[in-house]
Amino acid sequence: MVGESVTLEIQRDGDIEWKFRSHNILIAYISRDEIKLQENVLDGSFRGRLTLDQTGSLTINNTRTTDTGEYKAIITSTGTLLHTFKLTVHAPLPIPVISTYLSPCPNTSSVSRCVLLCSVVNVSAVSLSWYKGNSVLSSTSASDLSISLSLPLEVELQDKSTYSCVVSNPISNQTTHLDIDTLCNTCSDGLFPKAVILLVLSALVGVAAAVVPLLVYELISRCLQKKKSVQEEAKITYSSIDYGL
Repeated sequence: MVGESVTLEIQRDGDIEWKFRSHNILIAYISRDEIKLQENVLDGSFRGRLTLDQTGSLTINNTRTTDTGEYKAIITSTGTLLHTFKLTVHAPLPIPVISTYLSPCPNTSSVSRCVLLCSVVNVSAVSLSWYKGNSVLSSTSASDLSISLSLPLEVELQDKSTYSCVVSNPISNQTTHLDIDTLCNTCSDGLFPKAVILLVLSALVGVAAAVVPLLVYELISRCLQKKKSVQEEAKITYSSIDYGL
């Protein structure tokens, strides 16, 4: 897991070089006289995290997902491969989120099924599965690239079985249990899903935000114009009195 330490154990007989990935990047070596860590390679990604002991065993501390790859211990004098390690560092798994994709209105619709969606984001090298009890109903998986996964499930409203959504990798898993009564009693007959309703409301709010200032401006303008007219009329009347008109 990310943040843990891992030791690639060997028992050396002579000088050893440690090389990383298919490009055989030299990251450390040990000879009779010295231990040398090449911490500046790969933009310093290993800096401060490598330890090499007298047996030749390499320890990687505070592991990162970028440490994933192949590590080779090579006998320096002959170039002979002593040992190969394939390391995979897994990030902590997110908790799956179950949401309602399509739910009928129990009192107004004859539809008796609910469609749900289980999702996880920013995952790699994992599988996402729906379970009914201990049996797998469906599954999908992610590659080594970080992506988002979603998996639908259709259930009967009256189904009292135990459902759960599980995201897992080779060393851990996270589970979310389905509460049918809570999620599937949200009225959404498919004609006006929540997203559409929110979009309409947002549009109305946007229109209101644009129209209200115009109405206020119009009212103020009319009031000022009326006040100006009254003042001018009063001025003309006053002038008429002065001149005896």
